[in-house]
Amino acid sequence: MNIHTLQLGELRANCYIAETAPNQCIAVDIGGHPKMLLEFLKMKKLKLNKILLTHGHFDHIGGVEEVAESTGAEVYIHSDDAEMLESESASLASMISCMPFNPVKKYTEIQDGSTINDGNFTFRVLHTPGHSMGSVCYICDDVIFSGDTLFCCSIGRTDFPGSNPKLMVSSLEKIYNLDGNYKIFPGHDDKTELEYERNSNPYFKRFKG
Repeated sequence: MNIHTLQLGELRANCYIAETAPNQCIAVDIGGHPKMLLEFLKMKKLKLNKILLTHGHFDHIGGVEEVAESTGAEVYIHSDDAEMLESESASLASMISCMPFNPVKKYTEIQDGSTINDGNFTFRVLHTPGHSMGSVCYICDDVIFSGDTLFCCSIGRTDFPGSNPKLMVSSLEKIYNLDGNYKIFPGHDDKTELEYERNSNPYFKRFKG
């Protein structure tokens, strides 16, 4: 799977554009700068079919509505974070953001174990609450889009309204115990691999036998 990365929005969250078939793609998180993404799609001659959201914080959804309206792409989010798409306070935009809040009007709610098919690929939803109650990872072949659950040698914050440190531990253990190795595409900062994180991430130490 060919994956492109753009850093969008006030906090430069990673937006991933994954090619799923010739001239077809999905996007994972769109934190802002919708025109930049639309121009990228035009330049690459890609049709955006779906927008997969790892969670509902403003820095991952800021550009979603404009892109969805322009492309007709379907939007997916876990049911526990769905309210954030329409709420300036629940999405933390009113607390942190300096930009106008653009609510997302149409979306499909997903659950743990849901599958989303596009082109030649299937994305499986792994519910990983902690950073937010509706945080998810999307697993496709040997790739995990981990959102703000797992970073390179770190994890997402659990001190925000709606965060839960105990659930974060359970979610990290769930990822740690996945079979095999995966390429990790996080919501911020650099890519990594699961086996590297198992050996190097200090938050994984408690899971080692």
